[in-house]
Amino acid sequence: MHVLRPIREADLPGLVALARGIAGGLTTLPPDEAFLRDRIDDSLRAFSPHVKKAGAEAYLFVLEDLATGRIVGTSGIVARVGGYEPFYSYELRRERHDHAPLQIHREVEVLHLKQLHRGPTEIGSLYLHPEHRRGGLGRLLSLARFLFLGAFPKRFDATVIAELRGYLDQRGLSPFWEAVGRHFFGHDFYTADVLSGLGNKAFIADLVPRHPIYVPLLAPEVQAVIGKVHHDTQPARALLEAEGFAPTAEVDIFDAGPQLRATATEIRTVRSRRSSTYRLGRPPPDAPLHLLANDSLDFRATVAPFDPQDPVLSEATATALGSPATLTHAPLR
Repeated sequence: MHVLRPIREADLPGLVALARGIAGGLTTLPPDEAFLRDRIDDSLRAFSPHVKKAGAEAYLFVLEDLATGRIVGTSGIVARVGGYEPFYSYELRRERHDHAPLQIHREVEVLHLKQLHRGPTEIGSLYLHPEHRRGGLGRLLSLARFLFLGAFPKRFDATVIAELRGYLDQRGLSPFWEAVGRHFFGHDFYTADVLSGLGNKAFIADLVPRHPIYVPLLAPEVQAVIGKVHHDTQPARALLEAEGFAPTAEVDIFDAGPQLRATATEIRTVRSRRSSTYRLGRPPPDAPLHLLANDSLDFRATVAPFDPQDPVLSEATATALGSPATLTHAPLR
C-alpha cells in the first residue's frame, strides 16, 4: 500500500535520493540537499494551523511505500504564485495591422512578458519513480491534491494553474530556448531552469527581454513548439484536462511550455468529493477504486476499493489514513 502525506524533516534523505534519480532533473526538485531542506521547512510552515488565507505557502506531499518506508513520489501546491518575486510568463496575443490604401490586413502573434505579484494557486513538483507507475499511483499523486484543496479552500486562490514542461527535441534541447532565451541569459536551458528552481529569480528580472517578441520572426520549427508539451508530459496534460483544466494564452518564458488553468470549485475531483462514515471489514470484490483521504492538516490519501453505497474499509486502509471518523472519497477516473 502507498499513502500520500505531507513531507517531514525525516524525509530529507529519501527526498534527496529521489531527486538525484530524476532523469533530466525537475526544476522544483533539484538534487541540492540544502535547497531540499529549505523546501521541507517551507512545507512544514505551510501546513501550520495558523494559516487563514492564501499566501506564499508551498505545500509538498510525498508518496510513501508503506511496505518499505521508501519515498517514491512527490507533488506540491503553491498557495499563491508571485509576491516579492514576481511570477513570469509570456502571454501570446494576436495583434492586427492594417493599411487601408493597399487593403492590407494582417494579424500577427506576439509574445508579451507578463509579471504577476499576486497570482493564482499553482500545482507542480509532480514526480513518480518509474518502478511505481502502476495501480493508479500517478493519479493519486496528482488528484489527491485536489481533495486537500477542497477540504481547505480558504488556504488557496479561486483559480488554479499548472505550468507543463515544454517540448524538447531528440537532443534534449528546447528549440524555444535556443532561439530566444540563450541569447539573453548566456546559459544552457537546464542551468537557467535549475537557477530559477533554486529561487534565484533576480537574473530573470535583469536579463529577460522586455520588448514583445514577434512570433513570425522565429523559425517555423520554433513557432511550432510554442505551447507544446514534452512527450513525457502528455499523460499529465490529458489528466488535468479531464479534470477541467484548459489551456491559457500564457507559456513558460524558458521552454514555451503551456499553462493550464481551472476554477478551483469546478475541478472534477473537487466537485465529486464526498464524505462518508464507514465500517471496518472486507470491501466487496467488485468495489471500484476510489481516492480516499482524511480531511485533516495531517493529510493522508490513498487508492483502495471502496463502494460509497456500502462503505466498508479494510483495517489496513483505515490505519494508513490515520483512522479518521469519516473519510473523503472521489472516484478514481
